[in-house]
Amino acid sequence: MRPQPFFLTVRGGLGTLEAVVVPLVMKAALDSIRVVELTEALAGPYCAMLLGDLGADVIKVERPGVGDQARRWGPPYCGSESAYFLAANRNKRSIVLDYDQPHGREALERLLARADVFLINQPNLESLRRRSLDPESLLARFPRLVVCSITGYGLRGPNAGQAGYDIIAQAEAGIMSFTGEAGDLPMRYPTALADLICGVCAATGILAALLARERSGRGQLLDMALVDSQLTLLANIGSNYLNAGLLPEKWGNAHPSIVPYQLFQGRDERYFVLGVATDSLWRRFVGILAAEDTLGSDPRFDTNPLRIEHREALIPRLQAILRERDAEAWVRVLKEAAIPAAMIRNVDEALSSEQAIARGLIVEVEHPLLGVARSIANPMRLSGTPASYRLPPPLLGEHTEEILQEVGLGAGISSGVHFSEKVP
Repeated sequence: MRPQPFFLTVRGGLGTLEAVVVPLVMKAALDSIRVVELTEALAGPYCAMLLGDLGADVIKVERPGVGDQARRWGPPYCGSESAYFLAANRNKRSIVLDYDQPHGREALERLLARADVFLINQPNLESLRRRSLDPESLLARFPRLVVCSITGYGLRGPNAGQAGYDIIAQAEAGIMSFTGEAGDLPMRYPTALADLICGVCAATGILAALLARERSGRGQLLDMALVDSQLTLLANIGSNYLNAGLLPEKWGNAHPSIVPYQLFQGRDERYFVLGVATDSLWRRFVGILAAEDTLGSDPRFDTNPLRIEHREALIPRLQAILRERDAEAWVRVLKEAAIPAAMIRNVDEALSSEQAIARGLIVEVEHPLLGVARSIANPMRLSGTPASYRLPPPLLGEHTEEILQEVGLGAGISSGVHFSEKVP
C-alpha cells in the first residue's frame, strides 16, 4: 500500500500538548480545470485525455450518430466501440451538440464561458469565423480562455487550412525518407507518432498557458501543428543537416552515430538489441565477449568514431561471436554487467512483463458495455498529485443531459442541440 501524505499538528491546552498525525488530502493536479474538447482522431483527443488523467473535467463535444471519427476506426471493435477510440478517450464526458442551431449554440457558449481550455482541430479559419469560433473571437468573448488549435499545418503559412493526418505529417517532415532498411521504400513509423507527440506538446503548452494565466489573468492561443511536432523529432538528424549539411541515410536498426547500437541474433535465431554508446562500455563489452585479444586489440575499434568508420568490418565479427550463445543468455549476462541490452518482445510480452506490472502500466476502468476497459497508463508519475483513472471512454452522447443541466439548460432539450455538418 502506498504511504499516504500527512502533516503534524499540535493541539491541547497548556501542559497538555498532543502531536496528532492528520492525513493530507491532495487534490488532483488539474482539479477545477474544465476542458471543452471539440476534436477528433488522435492528437486532440490524446491531449485531452492526458489533461483528464491529471484531474481536469474534460467535456468531449461530438456529432450525433457518428461522433469522433475514431469511433469507426476498426477492426478490432469491442462491442460497438473501436479499440482505437478506447485508447485516447478515458476520463471524459461526451455531449452531442448542433452548434449551428440556436439551442446548440447557446449550450456551447455556456460551456465555453465556464471553461478554462478549449481544444479544437478545425483547420478552416473561415468556417470558424462564420461560427465565431476563431481564436480572435473566442479570446475577445472569453479573455481567460486558453484556446488550443491542433491542425495538420497550423493556422498560418502556405499550407494553412489543408487537412492533415499522421502519415501526411511524417511525409512532410522527412521522417519517412530515412525510416527502414537501405534500399527499402519510404516507411511510415507504424503508430501515429506525429499525432502523439503533437498531443503531448499541446498538453505541455496548455499547462504553461494556464500557469501564465495565473500571473497575467489572461488566456492565449496555442497554434499547434502535426508537421511542426514531427519536425522536432528529427532531433540529431535535423541538427546533422542544419549544422553539418549532412542528409540521413537509411540505417534500419543501426545508428548513424553510435556503433554497436543495433539488432543482433543469438544461436537460437532469436533477436536482441544492444547499445554500446561509450568507449568505457565498449571495453567492458569486449571483456564479456572474451574478445580482448581480437576486437579489443584492434586499433580500428578503439573509439566510437573509429568504430563508425570501420562498421562494416566490426559488425560481422560481432555477430559471429554473438551466435555462440542463445539470445536470452547474452541479454542476461550483458545486463548483469550493466551493458544496455534487451530481447525483442512481442506486444503481448511487453504489456504483461514484470516491469510493466510493477509500474502499473495497465489500468482498468469499469465500462457500461465492456464490463472493463483496459488502457495503457499515463506515463507522468507525480508523487503528490498522481494521475487517476475515473471514467471510461464515454459512449456517444452519454453525458448530454447531465452536462446541459450543469450549464442551466433543462433536461429534454438535447434533441435540439446536436452537432451539424451543414457548414463546411
